[in-house]
Amino acid sequence: MKKKSKYERYFKRIFDFIFSVVLLVSLSPIILAVSLLILILVGRPVIFKQNRPGKGNKIFTMYKFRTMKSTKDRNGYLLPDKDRMTKVGKFLRSTSIDELPELINVLVGDMSFVGPRPLLVKYLDYYTTDELARHSVRPGITGLSQVNGRNNLGWDERLNLDVKYVRKITLKEDTIILVKTIFKVIKKDNVIIDGNYKFLNLDDERKNNE
Repeated sequence: MKKKSKYERYFKRIFDFIFSVVLLVSLSPIILAVSLLILILVGRPVIFKQNRPGKGNKIFTMYKFRTMKSTKDRNGYLLPDKDRMTKVGKFLRSTSIDELPELINVLVGDMSFVGPRPLLVKYLDYYTTDELARHSVRPGITGLSQVNGRNNLGWDERLNLDVKYVRKITLKEDTIILVKTIFKVIKKDNVIIDGNYKFLNLDDERKNNE
């Protein structure tokens, strides 16, 4: 078992709580405006909710602004993401504003500002023993893999970066990741808007490799 730094043991959660409160209050006009925009142009629900595995594989509900419609085909199946994406949704994703409701997850302790991104529940059975270490900490709004290629990285590379982060969590590393994230959001680097990902879902990829 790795030895945790004082920052990871005591201060990381305190910083998460304080800054999530500050940001929720300071960004409340934007959050309200976006909520009204979605309500008028897209409809209810304004918030997209999805179960994700967090620290210790505990399942929590992650919140994001809704960016897609719930349009289905004649057989009752949802249309592909690119066909359901709304204009306002494209804007929210390109600016990462769709992630703002995750501040609530940080506030209540489901997530951290920095950590491995919370992936789908169905992926849990497809991690290697080493990769499961990513669930020994709170998942993050941003993380090491997000500032090193995001969804343009292959699964092995993304998960290896997650494990690398978990093995050494420091204030310096978190600060660097947050600063890099801000610049990437401003430049809109590696943002996939229409759902056209380069890689298969993790479960599909690893089933094919069995």
